[in-house]
Amino acid sequence: MSRTLQEWLSLLEQRHPKEIDMGLARVSAVRDRMGLQYDCPVIMVGGTNGKGSTCAMLESILLQAGYRVGLYSKPHFLDFNERARINGENCSDAQLVDAFEKVETARADTSLTYFEFTTLAICRLLADAQLDVVILEVGLGGRLDAVNVVDADVSIVTSIDIDHVDYLGDTRELIGFEKAGIFRPGKVAVCSDPAPPQSLIDHAEKTGADLWLFGRDFNYNGDKQQWNYGGRNQRRNSLGYPSLRGANQLLNASAVLAALEALKDRLPVGAQEVRSGLVMVELPGRFQVLPGRPSIILDVAHNPHAAAALAQNLDNMGFHPYTYAVFGSMLDKDIDGVLAHMGAKVDHWLVTDLPLPRAATAQQLEEKLRASGALNEAEKTVSCFTSPEEAYRSAVSKAGENDRIVVFGSFLTVAGAMRARRAR
Repeated sequence: MSRTLQEWLSLLEQRHPKEIDMGLARVSAVRDRMGLQYDCPVIMVGGTNGKGSTCAMLESILLQAGYRVGLYSKPHFLDFNERARINGENCSDAQLVDAFEKVETARADTSLTYFEFTTLAICRLLADAQLDVVILEVGLGGRLDAVNVVDADVSIVTSIDIDHVDYLGDTRELIGFEKAGIFRPGKVAVCSDPAPPQSLIDHAEKTGADLWLFGRDFNYNGDKQQWNYGGRNQRRNSLGYPSLRGANQLLNASAVLAALEALKDRLPVGAQEVRSGLVMVELPGRFQVLPGRPSIILDVAHNPHAAAALAQNLDNMGFHPYTYAVFGSMLDKDIDGVLAHMGAKVDHWLVTDLPLPRAATAQQLEEKLRASGALNEAEKTVSCFTSPEEAYRSAVSKAGENDRIVVFGSFLTVAGAMRARRAR
């Protein structure tokens, strides 16, 4: 029986008893039955924050260099097709359905989660697409993430911070070990965290990976106009800043250039192609400032590390009379830690329910806001909404043209605002 893409996704959401089921045994067994392997270099990107930006810069630069590029990233905002890209374009429903059918044939009686099944399908699609390079974004952690059934030629770990504590642990050392699980013997492992946990360094050494550390093996410097990259054996000077906004983008960009340096014999990239790729890169929902007034910022900051970066980026924007925040979050996130960074930046909060059982309710978010002291000043307000679309429309109706609206938290919060804008 043939199914549409939407029918497949609905089926996969219901089929496996757990949404997250850590471990690689089942995925590896199906991978082997599929004969899944790559004939081109594979770059794998993990980390707590910065994965999406790093993947987007890699894709943009390599496309500028004329390569056929495949990208698997997640989650999506509006359409599942966003997760699978070939040459900068989302894959079609037909391509995805064909890949789903191949996984279904190979899995036999092996039960797979939604994420495991779709990961295998997209990896199959990219393996069959006669590409020059494949970029794979890790989902949760690294060591036990379904993407890790693929062996990467270069692995990148961006930042290590506290997130997904129920699965990865509650210290940077424990999380660093999980992230380092994507490293491979004899292959380059890039880490752009300026203070990596010792567990990551130790695991790289034990694995036999060739570890490139920021500040030791590669670095950057610059002024307000341009910046320079320095690696083990390659320098790139007079680079323009990436078009992605934010305080950490040069850390991400330097990790990208380290990975490309490691692959320079297989995927040579010229100086102008790097410059063009950095200038042309786009990525929705990562300190994305929309055109027009009031200023509208979309950011998927959902943990304290990302919230600190968002707060810093907001400070760098200049004066706005009032800041409205549309905020929704999963309940298992460190919401108190997020509010500690964002509480002082916001005048009017519009907190929202999200359409998942594990999401915090708007009332729970209001309670945390009150407990945090973020509403202690008389003119500060909080309103509760049943959907991010409703909250976003309310913010737009209230904000003056010189104010700003920040939509942040879960991907579902930002996706709701995107849907509301698309419906206008």
